[in-house]
Amino acid sequence: MSHLSPFLTFLLLNVLKIVVVLVITLTAVAYTVLLERKVIGRMQNRWGPSRVGPFGLLQPLADGIKLFLKEDLMPLAIERPLFILAPIIALSCALISIAVVPFGAVTLVKGVNLFQIADLNIGLLVILGVTSIGVYGIALSGWSSNNKFALLGSLRATSQMISYELALGLSLVGVVLRAQSLSLRDIVASQSAHGLLSWNVFGGFQFVGFFIYLMAAYAETNRSPFDLPEAESELVAGYHTEYSSMKFAMFFMAEYANMITVSCVATLLFFGGASSPLGHLLPANFGGPILTAIFPILWFVAKIFSFLFLYIWVRSTLPRFRYDQLMAFGWKFLLPVAMANIIVTSLVMALRG
Repeated sequence: MSHLSPFLTFLLLNVLKIVVVLVITLTAVAYTVLLERKVIGRMQNRWGPSRVGPFGLLQPLADGIKLFLKEDLMPLAIERPLFILAPIIALSCALISIAVVPFGAVTLVKGVNLFQIADLNIGLLVILGVTSIGVYGIALSGWSSNNKFALLGSLRATSQMISYELALGLSLVGVVLRAQSLSLRDIVASQSAHGLLSWNVFGGFQFVGFFIYLMAAYAETNRSPFDLPEAESELVAGYHTEYSSMKFAMFFMAEYANMITVSCVATLLFFGGASSPLGHLLPANFGGPILTAIFPILWFVAKIFSFLFLYIWVRSTLPRFRYDQLMAFGWKFLLPVAMANIIVTSLVMALRG
């Protein structure tokens, strides 16, 4: 049995790591909803949730219990297996992509990296692939509901996500060219030499790529001002019109989990990931081994929080697009600019090389 013990240790540490990351992600999803309600409340000169718990901090728990205890309605004319499968696909794809995100410095215990579930050399492709599969959940939900509003919402979401997926993918090519790698660890390492000045968005002159990524990411996650698939004034609730109870909650969770994933990718690719903006001004072993492990996580969380705040700020400020404006913006503006960004980045790198 002794030859099995290293394997069992490796397995147990990885299972524990997955459980911890999943719990933290789902908790972050719940409290992102609370953050959105509180921040929008303040921006609109009102309080937001303030009754359940101190400062309304237990509101996500109350919402979760309410959704869990609601009756799970099943309309008669639905395509039942696909109707049930759709929210599972949407939420699963939103959560799986977190697995390749490095959210701290490399910290090995018994050969296991504590701060990343899977360190893949094609991590960026995995995230793009998994998140693009999530569109199947939305497409199937609208079709299987046998409801014209749900179908229109899912068609809008599908065409919107496919259109902006192209610009989003092309916006990242400049970053990949600079790092010469698709590994998220390598991309972060290529930005960590001189702190803030090494980040792709500043030192790498990828601010055009970042702008395209940000716009496409808003559209990918169906968030305002690109929230046409859920336009209440036109489509009731869009693709989840017929959903109730936990199935509705799963779509809701998938949306916010996707927001967190998008923020993680933006942080990793353009803002140095878990690296400090101070670069090597602080010594590598500053504060001992524990603080050396904790500081990168704090930087990473702070950057993600900034992106989530920006998401909420945009939602409370901007009105939604008209659908033809949405499509024209994606195909006639973002796509050509993304291609121009690749050409300019390639030329600059060729001239430097």
